[in-house]
Amino acid sequence: METVSQPQLNFTEKALGRAKAVLQKPENVGKALRVFVFGGGCAGLNYGMAIGFVKADDYVLESDSCKIVVDPKSMELLKGMQVDYYESIQSSGFKFNNPNAIASCGCGLSFKTAQKTEMAQTKPCH
Repeated sequence: METVSQPQLNFTEKALGRAKAVLQKPENVGKALRVFVFGGGCAGLNYGMAIGFVKADDYVLESDSCKIVVDPKSMELLKGMQVDYYESIQSSGFKFNNPNAIASCGCGLSFKTAQKTEMAQTKPCH
């Protein structure tokens, strides 16, 4: 497990607050927020988030008693990314601002980088 001293992902106060709220639920105590990339979407790659346990090779980012983990392959595509959280009358969710993305889908969850990766799989967004 690698603890990252310099944050390679930046969570805004709103995003960190939302992550902390989710992790403080009784069923999530001792777990972390996992940020990851997987193949799919109209641009080839998708952002994902899940609650889970820390794995041996994860990058671990800790901020204000909130543990965020990223696997090594995903970290290569997410370095320098800012994660925000928004709420509106119609929807709410995390928003990703990835400096590595050279194109993204209108949904905000699918992206493409200049870096070639075996994860990329272009599929129509729904």
